[in-house]
Amino acid sequence: MTIQPETVGQQLARYLERRWGVPVALARATQIPGGASRETFRVHLTVDGEAQGVILRRDPPSSLIDTERAHEYRTYEAVYPTDIPVPEPLVLEDADPGELERPFSLTREISGCETAPGGLLLPPYSDRRAAIADNKWTILGKLAALDIDTLALSHMQRPEHPARCELDYWAGVIRADALQPQPVAEAAIRWLERNLPAPGPRLCLVHGDYRSGNFLYTADGDIRGVLDWEMAHVGDPLEDLAWSLDPLWAYPEKHLAGNLLPRAEALAIWERAYGMAADRQALRWWQIFASLKALAIWISSAEDYANGTTKEPILALAGWPLIDRQNRILLDRLDPHSQNTYAEPLL
Repeated sequence: MTIQPETVGQQLARYLERRWGVPVALARATQIPGGASRETFRVHLTVDGEAQGVILRRDPPSSLIDTERAHEYRTYEAVYPTDIPVPEPLVLEDADPGELERPFSLTREISGCETAPGGLLLPPYSDRRAAIADNKWTILGKLAALDIDTLALSHMQRPEHPARCELDYWAGVIRADALQPQPVAEAAIRWLERNLPAPGPRLCLVHGDYRSGNFLYTADGDIRGVLDWEMAHVGDPLEDLAWSLDPLWAYPEKHLAGNLLPRAEALAIWERAYGMAADRQALRWWQIFASLKALAIWISSAEDYANGTTKEPILALAGWPLIDRQNRILLDRLDPHSQNTYAEPLL
């Protein structure tokens, strides 16, 4: 069924007028493409005479991700009071979606920004890549440095051994969802199990998907919002760092982390903001783990598409090209004699 953004916008206006007790009128509404887990809309409203922009994320009809929606929203609430830029959380509706029919969350719009990874390669943003990179890894270092005891993270568990916990989870995803044998993944799992690092000196809030495409940047080189905290958890700060450096986000310029700057420079920015040096041996483990985690996501996405859980076209790509490329990246990383065709050498 075709979604009519204007209809959704009118439904939201009626809901908010009832909830907030002030006049709310719709100015315009558009659907934001992409994302397989929720319907996302940009809605401009007039609230008690004042223009406001909001982002609505509504569950699809067959959603099985109630806890993820609440989890992400509560993480926004925890992070918003800090100096990590995130959208302001406004409404989490689980019990009574009323006019909107399905559970949803609502955040304040951050306007005047771009989020697409491809935009980093084009003017005017390409001329400000150094500034964007400095902001990107400075924010990530500051996130890692936050004292989790000062954050409202009661919805998250604290693992005794973050590396063991994450490896067990994502290995389980691969083994549950693989549509065919995955010999490269199994080889990576064996290597990771044999080389498991000891828990680091401290736990931190891990974003879980910190990469180009999940932050809002401007033509001036600023980053005004970090998005998509669905996979946020308490863990090892090197996990986010390794994920941000993964070769998958460095296409077509594989030597540039996130198509922004050399990985060693990104690491230096992160270390400066975090306040301590990264353990290089542990970082190597997390870099290989990051490629395994990405492979698990593509395998799970392909299974969802093949079995009809979702028919989002973007997930069809996961079934072959993305799994194939991630396998090649992992082979580069596991083979000490690799020519590093798909991945830069480990840091």
